[in-house]
Amino acid sequence: MTAPNHRWRQFKDLLMRVVTFACAILVVAPLILIFYHIVKQGFSSLNFAFFTQLPKPLGEKGGGMANAIVGTFVLLAEAAVVGVPVGVLGGVFLSEYGSSKLNWWVRFAADVLNGVPSITWGVVVYGLMVVPMHGASALAGGVVLGLMMIPLVMRTTEEVLQLVPGGYREAALALGIAKWKTIVQIVIRTALKGIVTGVLLALARVAGETAPLLFTTGNLGWAHKLTEPIAAIPLQIYVYAISPYDDWHRQAWAGAFILLLLVLAINVGVRFFTRDRFQSKT
Repeated sequence: MTAPNHRWRQFKDLLMRVVTFACAILVVAPLILIFYHIVKQGFSSLNFAFFTQLPKPLGEKGGGMANAIVGTFVLLAEAAVVGVPVGVLGGVFLSEYGSSKLNWWVRFAADVLNGVPSITWGVVVYGLMVVPMHGASALAGGVVLGLMMIPLVMRTTEEVLQLVPGGYREAALALGIAKWKTIVQIVIRTALKGIVTGVLLALARVAGETAPLLFTTGNLGWAHKLTEPIAAIPLQIYVYAISPYDDWHRQAWAGAFILLLLVLAINVGVRFFTRDRFQSKT
């Protein structure tokens, strides 16, 4: 027998399906529009000179962003050197050592730092490094991005390590293995893919930061050493976008497209490391 309110329940179910589908479309639509617009404007602006040449003098057509592309990878490498060891070791401390009260305060501080605006990080590093060094530098830019990575990597590492079953630790300790060896050889190795995922997500986050670089990296030049100013794709996009020159606007779109591809590649790497490689094939 059919319940008296069967049709009413079917209607409510259909209504909720429509509402949730519309909400999903509202979430995805801006991303699709941004991606389409950047690809449309940026891909058509790419050429060989964009990847191989330095920026031309003010107002002159042509040139490229070779210095900014290299500079972005240099800054990301510096950020990884600064942020990954501190973040991972901090996550290990929160997961394996420390008291509950101390860990609560460390977690609270990390969560607060995750919400600090990026321009604030830039101002802080400007006062701590740029002013004493009497100038902007690649080193200051890498440090500010690395500092921004630390709280995110720390919290991600802690969460991943806590997912490792406690039986692994107990079995290793029962066999007489030292605690630090248990953590390094068993716990961290088990959670390695998750840790790498957190690092890649942190790199993807800082790859597009512009505000802190305005205070730390300086100009659009080519840095030959870490104590010199360095260019970066986000910074050069900003400078070109607010200029009055059409050719610079074209190159800004091309730079935005390359930056989008970089972030997309990092996220694809995240998917690669998070997939289950040991899943049996059917």
